[in-house]
Amino acid sequence: MIDNCLSDLVSELCHADEDYPFPVWQNGTVSQCFNQMILGSLAHAVIAVLSACYLSVPRLIYTQPSLPVGWIFRAVSALLLVIFFSGDMVLVLVFGLQQQDFYLDILADGCGMVAWLVHFGAVLALQRSVYRRTRGPLLFVVLAVLPVPNLAFTFTAYIQDGSYLNASHPLKIVRLALAVSKVALVLVYLLAFTFPCYTSRTESLHLNIDDGALLIVPDPQGGEIVAEDGCSCLSRLLYLWLNRQLKLGPRGELERPSDVFQLPCRLQTGAVTRRFRQCWAQCLGGRAPRTPEPCEERQQHQVKLWWVLHKAFGLRYCLLGVLKLLASLMAFVAPLLLSALVGFMETEGAPLSTGVWCTMGLFSSTFMAAFLRNIFTYEVSKVALEARAAVVSTIYGKALRVSGSALARFSVGEVVNFMSTDTDRLVNFFSSFHEVWSLPFQFALALYLLYLQVGVAFLGGLAVALLLVPLNKVLANCILENNKQMLSHKDSRVKLMTEVLFGIRVLKFYNWEQHFAQKINQSRNKELSHLKMLKYLDAVCVYTWAALPVVISIITFITYVLLGNTLTAAKVFTTLALVGMLILPLNAFPWVLNGTLEAKVSLDRIQNFLMLHNQDFTILQHFLCCGKSSLLAAITGELNRYGGVVCVQGREQGFGLAVQEPWIQHATVRDNILFGLDFDGRRYQAVLEACALADDLNILPSGDQTEVGENGVTLSGGQKSRLALARAVYMDKDIYLLDDPLAAVDADVARHLMENCILGILKNKTRILCTHRIEFVEKAEMVVLMDKGTIVRTGPPAEVLSLVEAVPRDSKKDNKMKETDGTAQEELNAELLSECGQATMGEEQKQMGGLSWTVYGSYWRAVGECMAVSVLCSLFLMQGTKNVSDWWLSHWISNLKANKSEWLSVTAGPISTLLLFSADRPIGLNAVGNMSSELKFYMTVYGSLAGANTVFTAARAFLFAYGAIHAATVLHKKLLNSVLKAPMAFFDTTPLGRVLNRFSSDVYSIDDSLPFVLNILLANVFSLLGMLVLMSYGLPWVLLPLLPLGMLYYQTQRFYRHSSRELKRLCSLTLSPVYSHFSETLSGLSTVRASGHAARFEEENERRLDQNQRCLFISNAAMQWLDIRLQMIGVSVVTVISVISLIEHQIRSIDPGLVGLALSYALSVTNLLSGLIFSFAQTEMQLVSVERTEEYSTSIPQEPQYGGVAVPASWPEHGRVEFDGAVLTYRPGLPNALDGVSLVVNPGEKVGVVGRTGSGKSTLFLALFRMVELNQGRILLDGEDISQIGLSQLRSKLAIIPQDPFLFSSSVRENLDPSCRHPDYQLLDALEQCHLGDVVQRIGGLDAAVGERGTSLSVGQRQLLCLSRALLTEANVLCIDEATASVDHRTDMLLQKTIRERFSDKTVLTIAHRLNTIMDSDRVLVMHAGKLVEFDSPSALCERKGSAFHKLLGGRGEGLI
Repeated sequence: MIDNCLSDLVSELCHADEDYPFPVWQNGTVSQCFNQMILGSLAHAVIAVLSACYLSVPRLIYTQPSLPVGWIFRAVSALLLVIFFSGDMVLVLVFGLQQQDFYLDILADGCGMVAWLVHFGAVLALQRSVYRRTRGPLLFVVLAVLPVPNLAFTFTAYIQDGSYLNASHPLKIVRLALAVSKVALVLVYLLAFTFPCYTSRTESLHLNIDDGALLIVPDPQGGEIVAEDGCSCLSRLLYLWLNRQLKLGPRGELERPSDVFQLPCRLQTGAVTRRFRQCWAQCLGGRAPRTPEPCEERQQHQVKLWWVLHKAFGLRYCLLGVLKLLASLMAFVAPLLLSALVGFMETEGAPLSTGVWCTMGLFSSTFMAAFLRNIFTYEVSKVALEARAAVVSTIYGKALRVSGSALARFSVGEVVNFMSTDTDRLVNFFSSFHEVWSLPFQFALALYLLYLQVGVAFLGGLAVALLLVPLNKVLANCILENNKQMLSHKDSRVKLMTEVLFGIRVLKFYNWEQHFAQKINQSRNKELSHLKMLKYLDAVCVYTWAALPVVISIITFITYVLLGNTLTAAKVFTTLALVGMLILPLNAFPWVLNGTLEAKVSLDRIQNFLMLHNQDFTILQHFLCCGKSSLLAAITGELNRYGGVVCVQGREQGFGLAVQEPWIQHATVRDNILFGLDFDGRRYQAVLEACALADDLNILPSGDQTEVGENGVTLSGGQKSRLALARAVYMDKDIYLLDDPLAAVDADVARHLMENCILGILKNKTRILCTHRIEFVEKAEMVVLMDKGTIVRTGPPAEVLSLVEAVPRDSKKDNKMKETDGTAQEELNAELLSECGQATMGEEQKQMGGLSWTVYGSYWRAVGECMAVSVLCSLFLMQGTKNVSDWWLSHWISNLKANKSEWLSVTAGPISTLLLFSADRPIGLNAVGNMSSELKFYMTVYGSLAGANTVFTAARAFLFAYGAIHAATVLHKKLLNSVLKAPMAFFDTTPLGRVLNRFSSDVYSIDDSLPFVLNILLANVFSLLGMLVLMSYGLPWVLLPLLPLGMLYYQTQRFYRHSSRELKRLCSLTLSPVYSHFSETLSGLSTVRASGHAARFEEENERRLDQNQRCLFISNAAMQWLDIRLQMIGVSVVTVISVISLIEHQIRSIDPGLVGLALSYALSVTNLLSGLIFSFAQTEMQLVSVERTEEYSTSIPQEPQYGGVAVPASWPEHGRVEFDGAVLTYRPGLPNALDGVSLVVNPGEKVGVVGRTGSGKSTLFLALFRMVELNQGRILLDGEDISQIGLSQLRSKLAIIPQDPFLFSSSVRENLDPSCRHPDYQLLDALEQCHLGDVVQRIGGLDAAVGERGTSLSVGQRQLLCLSRALLTEANVLCIDEATASVDHRTDMLLQKTIRERFSDKTVLTIAHRLNTIMDSDRVLVMHAGKLVEFDSPSALCERKGSAFHKLLGGRGEGLI
């Protein structure tokens, strides 16, 4: 009985048959009864019940005044929904609308009103609870989705009922508007969950309450936020966890790498490296050779890097291919649904449900494709980051263990390339491999669908496309070959530029800037020749890529018509969409294949490096000089062992090593001494005293906290040597290997080091000291005499010293002399440090905010104004002809329909059958010969428009290529000229790597990356404009939703770009320390390995790499954050256009051709919107390179190049030097480096210059060469004020022999005479006089290479080669800065004799390091605190008992000391 009553009630309520009282499906859709009772009332009842559970949530005692915007939107949406449901219920009650469903409507509206009222109260309650700073419970998302089906079916029912669109029923139109508004409010409610929910950076949030999981995972080191870990699925899908990070950008709080979230635990470099090493061990099978084996045997145990990568990341990466497959399939669903929807528009009387299903299908397919693509890209980027961390760490670890002789086959730059370029190419493989199989699959699927659309007519267009495949292959090969050549010349240019920057002081002293600028420009011209070819080949590729869709479409449609078929809107626009999908694989596949092959080449290069044999005990076979340094290198294992045995007890504990060329880290003085060890104040102070560093720390601006710059650039040679010795002493090792640490210091300091350090603090250690200062040898317990790599004699000092040629008599006095610790750079560097402080050598400053318009203007001017305008005009005409041709096609179809041409009727059958397997094809009956004149007219116009499009496309491609090459040429030339004219103060306070980055990565970006992304950006801008114009023309109503979507798009991209720009800059900023640390490690590899600190350096590499990985990960995640939002906007556009088309179709005012045109454009709007933002962001990022080069081109100080006085070519004829009241200070507020110096050096006079550090000795030379300009006074050379002489002319008339023996990695000839002004016999004569003739002949003569920075020669030999340069000079004024510090006494005496003979009639100024070298000078100049203290002959000064010079000779701690 009860069942019957209930059945009758339901049937009465639903107006249904008693036998079937509750129908679920009626008339091809969900029944109104099921919709309102189940989908509406029941869903709202669930919302009301579950929302009521949150009404009593505990309130916070204290709440922040600001409220996240997401909560505001949800509260407003819920309140408006209450009002709209109430309004709809009032309309039903008062006006009795829809009488048949009166009670159903009342029930549904009442439940909706109550549900959203309760929910509104719950939202208000949560705003005052602990949920305030979160997005609220995840359950609320589910609740908001529950009424969506009810609202959607209600809206569909209103559309099907024509009376709701009839202007004679205004109240029904109001109900329709309310229904649309309710749908919009629910969508706004859901979108509010994506809004950022953190408004204060200082707030601490420990719980992501919407899913009860940790959002902020404490970092073990700093308590920083960990990205992604602990977030909900919704947060991961929509990247909601990233909102807090992105909000820092607009607030200007994303300035430092520490502002970036920590990596997820799985991606942290340490964890990745440990997993990778475990996989390596598993691939090795647990077999690790424990004893030294020959290289061939050891390589049998080596593992292929490819195997380990596959084992570590292969399974996860392959599974991601499933996502790629699904995304590819979903991409093809949209064109098929487009065909069905346009076919529905063309068919008279087609049921509305067909259009609704097509619309819902379009929404679902584009929605799913968007998410699948996004997830795939994001997950692949994470795998690529893991692989990058693993490969970089592996390369670094191998570099620490590879033998020195094996590593010597590579330059530092080549090894760094393994970590940079080769690793990047290898990592890029992860993004391209899935394209290797998916692109052919997409191509085949597109062909099949084209066949279903136009039959065999697609073969005509396919033939053209296939003909271009060989062309693409040829182009790809040519591009690859030219790219190799270009990179080869680029490497040569960067290598030369590196040497120029290393030796910039030598260049300026010798006035070689112009010569080396020509060499760099010659290398640059070779590079540009291949760049031009690359750009023009790229232009051909761009032309074929842009013109091919139009050509294929024309051929396909004309073939289809000539076969007697009739075009329809469905076929035309589906075919256009499929042709676009067909072009992508054709164009992309050669590049993907080339990228894969490049990855293979880089993999092989890295593999070859990893298979080098590791360090072992060695004995030297090849030698250059006597072999002292080589013996120490053999003990530490840096040389190949060709025979014999080396036994060292306690080798595992490491050595205390001080090499002849000190290696200093870019860190503070204290950090260099501690070298990673704990600070022990007592021991630290003892080491400073023993190494004579206490006084040096007093002159540094921040004491031992002063940063010493790259490779200790701000320290003198003596200071660097003592700092390296202090580092070794502080290590407290059992064995010390000391390679001539006394060469760069004066006799008093050398005596101090010998007594207090080597024989003092190290007295209980095993010490091996290499030295040519035989006055200290007698204090040794055993002496080893070496000559030409062999041990001549071993024994007590008394026995061995008798075999050594006696020291020249004049030098015996040297043992009792007190010598000055004078070096060319010491006082200059000390004062520069005082001037600039630590900030000068600190981290590179990162530009903040958006790019200045001056950057855009700089690139515009570099391209050329006329050329830039021409490029924009060609782009406009190219896009215009393409859009007009598409419109003409639409117009053609509409005209055919208006003339009642034969059309294909679209059945209302299942979509899959309709689209894929229908055998019905529109075959026309007219023969080709009977083609109407109207058809010829349409085809002629269409073909003409397509032809014009190809012409403008070609013009745009080649004009753009020419403009890019012109800009690259101009910007590099400006940069080079500016840097070479910068003063030495700029190079002394700027790390070399920072300058070199402008000439390498920044120039490469301007050459290649910037034109590429800028081309894409301009194409996207014009494509979007053309698309909006045509979509608005075809469907004017689309402007209404496009306006808010456009505003949302603008706000989203603006919000993204602020943080994205800063993240990109941070990526660049954190990448430099990784490479610089690697370069620094390679430079000091012998010290790192000998001291046993390899593990610590690996940890430091992991730390720096992890910092860079953090920025890269967040930057990649931010791109996907933007992508998913833009994809959703694109999905909205497609859905909106479909809905508008349905509505207009119902009122019979639709043109199927225009609908097809609008929808075909809409399907590509998603990729276009995201491409526009990404290309704009990439362009901004690449324009940072223009900003950086322009900074150095326009902002750095410049040396004054030209003077106002013309002098004859023979000037100076006599060599008279006069300082007249010279005052020089390096910066206002600092003491004067020269304080009123007045002196006259007569022609041909020999003057020695002495004085302690900071006395002004070096400043005299710098002022004479105008390295630093005087503040007051003047310097006269043969009576001419040198400030009025052109800088190039002045320096070319002076000669100098610097203490730092810098050589370029070229031939002996080019190092002696780069301008080729002297014949060979003069070069050989100069070498003989410097005792280098035999050495040069042994290494191959004048054309023999001296190695990178002269590494094929010893330090002493390099000094002799620099001295040979001076012998070739014709200058009448010679400055000598103790050029024989690293040679033995006998050779020193012979060289001093050579200098006196060869420069007997020249004016010679000598800064004395060994006082005996100036005792035969005509006069001696004694400097103190920038003032001239004494200036007289050595004999006269020695006779004055109280003179400063006399104290220097015999005093103990007095006077100037």
